[in-house]
Amino acid sequence: MAEQNGARLTAVASEEDRAGQAHFDEIIAKDSRIEPRDWMPEAYRKGLTRQVSQHAHSEIIGMQPEANWITRAPSLKRKAILMAKVQDEAGHGLYLYSAAETLGTPRDTLNDQLLSGRAKYSSIFNYPARTWADMGAIGWLVDGAAIANQVPLCRASYGPYGRAMVRICKEESFHQRQGFEILLELANGTEAQKKMAQDAVDRFYEPALMMFGPPDADSPNSQQSMEWNIKRFSNDDLRQRFVGMIVEQAKVLGLTLPDPELRFDEETGQWIHQDLNWDEFKAVISGNGPCNAQRLARRREAHENGAWVREAAAAYAAQQAEKVA
Repeated sequence: MAEQNGARLTAVASEEDRAGQAHFDEIIAKDSRIEPRDWMPEAYRKGLTRQVSQHAHSEIIGMQPEANWITRAPSLKRKAILMAKVQDEAGHGLYLYSAAETLGTPRDTLNDQLLSGRAKYSSIFNYPARTWADMGAIGWLVDGAAIANQVPLCRASYGPYGRAMVRICKEESFHQRQGFEILLELANGTEAQKKMAQDAVDRFYEPALMMFGPPDADSPNSQQSMEWNIKRFSNDDLRQRFVGMIVEQAKVLGLTLPDPELRFDEETGQWIHQDLNWDEFKAVISGNGPCNAQRLARRREAHENGAWVREAAAAYAAQQAEKVA
């Protein structure tokens, strides 16, 4: 049903939609939670599907740079820890795909969006992991940035997403400590080991700061996301928190953050850091990073090689359904 509004045709909300919108607004105002069966605006559903599925894609693609180092880890203990971490990331992806599915988009569709390159994932995973020290830098900086970004999401207004984040954040905190411990051991090792640790931090520092997204002025979705209580803090606020966290930890490590402009401004209460290369960020997000093509090719290969598993699971489910019938 539509009514004419000047030269435009505007849909007229049904009584059900008006009641649903009122109920949605009331839940958001009370800082309570929207559940899958609740009415929600299409923009909320669409935006949340994009955010949660991109988060899931990031967890799945993020397995690659670390899985590549499992066989080359320097000890059996390190191999076992890294293997457990990669398994954790797979689990995070599954939690998040399940949460995204409750918004009405099938997992096959979400997966197709990733494999076709239409869906995005975190830009950080398009950088290569060149040395064992990179496992430390990824754990300390990348998982550290993830924690700073994701802990507030435990209070996201969408119930399945917020609840999934609780367990994910607990596991990510182990990952961050694992990375810190790797760097600490290298930084207190030989000169060559300390140099390798510093090189890894130098390469991952700026991409880690970019993980929070573009500056607030260039992030059109952030304000709406905060009004809907999905995000609790802006990109720049989260980046500030993260910088404050790693400055003190870098001192413990005995390593230097590669940022000559880094300082705390007493007057503004803000951390000042160097300008980030947002042109590079946009290029990596657009598919032109160092490892974009490699990551997606590997993911497509894994999907194709896993076809027999999906077929076997579907056949087993059909057999069980026949027994019940």
